[in-house]
Amino acid sequence: MKDLTRFLALFLTIVLISCGDEKKEQERITIGEEGSLEEVETTAETTTEDAQSGEAVIRQDGVVQVNLTGNDQMQYNLNEIKVKAGEKIRLTLTHVGQLPENAMGHNFVLLKQGTDVVDFAQKAATASGNEYIPEGTDAVIVHTEMIGGGEETTIEFTAPEAGTYEYICSFPGHYIQMRGNFIVE
Repeated sequence: MKDLTRFLALFLTIVLISCGDEKKEQERITIGEEGSLEEVETTAETTTEDAQSGEAVIRQDGVVQVNLTGNDQMQYNLNEIKVKAGEKIRLTLTHVGQLPENAMGHNFVLLKQGTDVVDFAQKAATASGNEYIPEGTDAVIVHTEMIGGGEETTIEFTAPEAGTYEYICSFPGHYIQMRGNFIVE
């Protein structure tokens, strides 16, 4: 376990140093009445890897489509998603990088309110045989499968009751950068 911790610390340090000059796109979106997009905040800085065609969130036929991307710099394109309680959510996670799952896998894990993210992530880091989701955990509302560069996965779920929930990538060490708030109104 000590060797794993050292490896993860070294790996994370190398990645952070190598990505220090990279710029990242982050958006905050709000879905308003009758599906209108009320608010979008985007930093002016983007990278080619973060660029995406189309909108990040679309409401259509009673379903909220969320388009989330992850890249080889351990970044999601969204750090906040707002929906309404009880809405049907279709979340598509696309890994826009090139590295394989075993080196730079990404997933989307929506955690229950009050979950200690660091504690959960430490347990997840030891669950490689279960796509980095601890077996028997009750902290997860929903999650995607783990994917590698160029892959995509989609899940559908109903938005939980009103409140703020955290989402992360549970690949070892990724939760530090790859996390956001899933706000249910």
